[in-house]
Amino acid sequence: MWLFWLSLIPYVLYVGYKTKKSMQMLQQNFYNENNRYFIWIFKNFKKVWLEVDIFFPLLIIIYFIPIEIGIIVFGLFYILLLVKFQEKAKVEQNKKPLVVTPRIKRLIVMIFLMHVVAVLPVMLLCPEMIFYSYILLAILGYLNYFVVFFGNIFNYPAEKFVYHSFKRKAIKKLTNLKIPVIGITGSYGKTTSKNIINDILNVKYNVYATPKSFNTDYGLIRTINDHLDKFNDYFVAELGAFRRGDIKRLCSIVNPTIGILTIIGHAHLDTFGSRKNIQKGKFELIESLPHDGMAILNGDDEFQLNYKLKNNCTVYWIGIDNSDVDVHATNIKLSHEGTSFDVKFKDDEKLYKFKTRLLGKHNIYNILCGILLGRELGMSTDELIRGVARVSSVEHRLDVKKVGDITIIDDSYNSNPVGAKMALDILGMMPGTKIIVTPGMIELGDSQYEENKKLGEYLVKHVDYAILIGEQQTKAIYDGIMETNFPKEKVHILNDVKDAFPLIESLSNKDAYVLLENDLPDLFNE
Repeated sequence: MWLFWLSLIPYVLYVGYKTKKSMQMLQQNFYNENNRYFIWIFKNFKKVWLEVDIFFPLLIIIYFIPIEIGIIVFGLFYILLLVKFQEKAKVEQNKKPLVVTPRIKRLIVMIFLMHVVAVLPVMLLCPEMIFYSYILLAILGYLNYFVVFFGNIFNYPAEKFVYHSFKRKAIKKLTNLKIPVIGITGSYGKTTSKNIINDILNVKYNVYATPKSFNTDYGLIRTINDHLDKFNDYFVAELGAFRRGDIKRLCSIVNPTIGILTIIGHAHLDTFGSRKNIQKGKFELIESLPHDGMAILNGDDEFQLNYKLKNNCTVYWIGIDNSDVDVHATNIKLSHEGTSFDVKFKDDEKLYKFKTRLLGKHNIYNILCGILLGRELGMSTDELIRGVARVSSVEHRLDVKKVGDITIIDDSYNSNPVGAKMALDILGMMPGTKIIVTPGMIELGDSQYEENKKLGEYLVKHVDYAILIGEQQTKAIYDGIMETNFPKEKVHILNDVKDAFPLIESLSNKDAYVLLENDLPDLFNE
């Protein structure tokens, strides 16, 4: 029997590595929220069904040979699979590794129990029928993505219990602290806007904002429980959504008294279903505010202007193109070093000059929200000017950095049609060789091909070279480029973004500027 247990070691190692990969995909698909992981499984036939363990039926040979030899065959089979899996892992992209959270640890326990329940009865009741244990294990190994799927389902009651326990704790803590909450949502620019407002308000107040992209209920709950304290004057909460009702649910946790909408666009159109649903979903924040609350909206966004608000809270408007607003930006001057602009307040005839290190027109909208909010909360104009000047760029959102002799414009976080064009406008202002590296845009529903094709048509006016990541993923961009007179030899298609940097060095000189426009998670690897 000791030989049997020894033969399980390579199996456990192989299935362990494969389970880690499966859980990584589950985690990147938000633990199957809206059936995202289940849909991903069936969209990725090759990854799920054509792994090296597809040959497990060959183990049927164990039934016809002496059990001692069969045990050795089983062990050698999984040693071979383990070697193949490791070789593949060395060259595979792994941009966002699995985060071993308490939830993942509970899932690991459940997956282990599923294997034990499947195999232990056979071993206890019929020790001589080891062959059937082997076949059961081989099937579980091959169907690992589904084992993780069902493990997540079996853990659902426990996860709900944990969730509601921490949720009650967070709501109670926030109620007792009595910290005013500033909620921010929109299709694009939520994280950037949150960080800008945090930087501006912290000139005068002690403000805490949700870290990174903690914009789900789990992220909000964790932030409140782990970080907020009695010394905070305001809590800035980023609110994300995939469908109608998400924002309303998040508002029931944080109860914001101030709400800010960035831009209503196409993001997550495939889960919302329509642009109208996106509009209604984002306005759930404003309609969750108390009647004495404050809303800040974008006067240049038609989807905010034409919405019939079902709340009589105080509403303020910011704008650039539309001058009939409460805070208006004009005389905008952009350069590769930053942006300067004048601000006109509705109740003040004077123009105030602001400067920021940030690039792009869309960042001016976010700054205007911070200026308006800071003014309403009692900050002086000098404090606001100082706050805007100190605003720092957000990682992976038009974040300019020098890498050797090349300047990188890192806009790799969650690209969208509006932001991508603005990023290209910025790249176009730069001196020297201009290069874009992009895998295109996702989650745009039925308009995804058309929007990516438009991006291809637009980028040729701003770049010298285009590096596309993923042949299938970027087909629409390539089609758009090919409909112009852009030289075909200046378009390069790669499968791995890591291969782009050696190529960039061969294409460019010391004055090169490289725009990294979007970086898709591992579940989109081709």
